[in-house]
Amino acid sequence: MTDTRSLNVQQFINTHRFSSTQIVTLLLCFLIVAVDGFDTASIGFIAPAIRDQWNLDPAHLAPVFGAGLFGLMIGALAFGPMADRVGRKTTLLVCTGVFGLASLVSAWSPSLEFLTVLRFLTGLGLGGAMPNAITLSSEYAPDKHRSVLVTTMFCGFTMGSALGGILAAYLVDHLGWHAVLLVGGIVPLALLPLLAWRLPESVRYMVVRGHDPQRISRILQRIAPDADLRDVRYDAEAAPAGSPVRQLFDPQLRRGTLLLWVMFFMCMLIIYLLSSWLPTLIKNTGRSLQDASLVTAMFQVGGTVGAITLGRLMDSFNPQRVLAIAYVVGAAFIAMIGHGAASTVLLVLAVTVAGFCASGGQVGANALAAGFYPTPNRATGVAWALGIGRIGSIVGSMSGGWMLTAGWGMEAVFEAVAVPAVVAAVAVVLMGRGRQAA
Repeated sequence: MTDTRSLNVQQFINTHRFSSTQIVTLLLCFLIVAVDGFDTASIGFIAPAIRDQWNLDPAHLAPVFGAGLFGLMIGALAFGPMADRVGRKTTLLVCTGVFGLASLVSAWSPSLEFLTVLRFLTGLGLGGAMPNAITLSSEYAPDKHRSVLVTTMFCGFTMGSALGGILAAYLVDHLGWHAVLLVGGIVPLALLPLLAWRLPESVRYMVVRGHDPQRISRILQRIAPDADLRDVRYDAEAAPAGSPVRQLFDPQLRRGTLLLWVMFFMCMLIIYLLSSWLPTLIKNTGRSLQDASLVTAMFQVGGTVGAITLGRLMDSFNPQRVLAIAYVVGAAFIAMIGHGAASTVLLVLAVTVAGFCASGGQVGANALAAGFYPTPNRATGVAWALGIGRIGSIVGSMSGGWMLTAGWGMEAVFEAVAVPAVVAAVAVVLMGRGRQAA
């Protein structure tokens, strides 16, 4: 009679060298969120050309922007539970195909109404792809490097957004705005065969769902070819019955879920408010639009550096404490933007550090959420946190206009924007030693 050995797949990942299979997995997730960033940002870059071609007022474009944001929210809320039921890889392939096809078709939009519907469909796919890329990256990362690997992977989003600006400027000038949407559709659709071929399903998900042990062993053998996986029984986290969404409110998860939602809402409110309105606010100080755009770009630069730095710190120290400090420092520098607007040096410093703390902190919060939830509902937990955060992004995009219409000055605007950062800091402190996934 052959003895059967018990094996925990996360411990297996933790105790073996970081393999080429894991690198490829993170790289493919990086490419997904990079294309996600490109498609999310593309409408903002082509909006002036669309307005000119169709003789629209700026207000006419609001439904297009709103449809995309609403699609991002619904996509996150819908595709997270789907990933916990049918798998991370399958859901990523579906989402990538949805936003690629919708972007491709939108290049031939005959009217604003048609484009608005397609931007909603594009948003659905984009909203579902992001949390599943975070989840899959987290489940192939060793515990001691999880935060920095997830945050580094997520930097693909900001890089994709930045590339979108550079490429869109060229394409619109030479080929028209339709070409930007064509690229935004062709690239993810071309990526699909590579994802289907090389992207592995999460082994932690496969164990929980009782998949064939031989399939699990084949994936683990790619991570550690010399490992002896004969006669192995894989330890599984019990998959609770019922809806993955309902499971977020189980007694051991309820408090952390609600506090994560507060963090995500507040952080994304800040990010979208500053991204949407910072160029206008800076231009109102008498600077040129070019200078205003360059200063605003430092927010994204700071966010990229902050994501990687905070990820490393979260792996070395208490992650809640790291994020709480980042949010408090971010609040101070957000307020400084309004008070230091007269000095270009102070303005650039304040915007860069605000991006480091707020945008970088949001990426860190993604990693925190992925580490908080257990495998059976991790995708749902991350996706719903992002979905609630999308509500904050809508509020942020609109609130800048409300404050300007009300005649608020620079100091008052940025003091008000600093308040959500303080609220996020309080939420992460209260989260404390919330349940950490094994």
